[in-house]
Amino acid sequence: MQFRSLAGLMLGGLCLAATALAQTAWKPSERINYIIGVAPGGTVDLYARAIKDSLERLKLTGGEPVIVENKVGAGGALAMNALRAGQGNAHYLGTFHTGAIAGAVTGLIKADPREFMPVAMLVEETSVVAVRADSPLRSGTDLVAALKADPTALRIAVAPALGQNIHMAIAKPLHVAGVAIDKLTIAPFRSSGESVTALIGGHVDVVSATAPVVLPQVANGKLRILASAAPVPGSGPLAGVKTWREQGVPADYVSYNGVTLPPGVHAEQIRFWEEALRKVSQDPQWRALVEKSGNQPIFRGYVESHRYMMSEWDAAAELARTLGLKGGR
Repeated sequence: MQFRSLAGLMLGGLCLAATALAQTAWKPSERINYIIGVAPGGTVDLYARAIKDSLERLKLTGGEPVIVENKVGAGGALAMNALRAGQGNAHYLGTFHTGAIAGAVTGLIKADPREFMPVAMLVEETSVVAVRADSPLRSGTDLVAALKADPTALRIAVAPALGQNIHMAIAKPLHVAGVAIDKLTIAPFRSSGESVTALIGGHVDVVSATAPVVLPQVANGKLRILASAAPVPGSGPLAGVKTWREQGVPADYVSYNGVTLPPGVHAEQIRFWEEALRKVSQDPQWRALVEKSGNQPIFRGYVESHRYMMSEWDAAAELARTLGLKGGR
């Protein structure tokens, strides 16, 4: 009798615990607001809109719509401030990108990405260095030799500003190769589209940009890629492009693109979006879009994304100091 009573109490307790757990499991109950901190047309915007499409097409938001808003300005700080205003509300999503970390470290972005919750990284972005097809430079080692002889000899285009990830992606391997990177002639443009156009027009000599912006101009014979900052050789449209490491420079620089949540969200909200975005990462349409752009689809959840953000902050601060930029905040 006592055993049956005890068993009944235990069973009742388990049922109550299960009911409580079900009640605390979070899911969207209103529209999702996806805030993008860049103008339409770039890769950050491209991937965010593709994530939105996958979330809706795969029915991962419980029937709630995902509304995209491009909130541009202050290097991405306006978007981060808008996301912060939704503190504790997981119906708000934002873009998580390496560029925001680098921009905050150097003081370009007056906001701190460490306040937010990077719930998933979905794209590993490859940055490349390219020249016009008629340039005498034919490899990364040619570029290093020219800049060792005279660091000011070539005008190098980056975007959207000094100290962000596109700038870091060329500065890091050149620094490792022995180039005086604080003496380089760097020309910042508002977007990589503009910097590539300037290269084609002969206004600059070299461009650092993400692969999706450069590859179409390589395909039509206007540009040639000298080196990839990826840690391993690429595939698809980047097959045959040599990495810096393959050219004797032991350095790489990888950018990541994903999704972040506002400050103050709780574990169940993080868990919901982590699982939803894991399913997006497995979607064949999503993977095909990323691969076609020359980048690598991946999935890293909250723990790995948060760990990456903190380590990248320290690495970016150190590189910024080498460049003579503000760093180490």
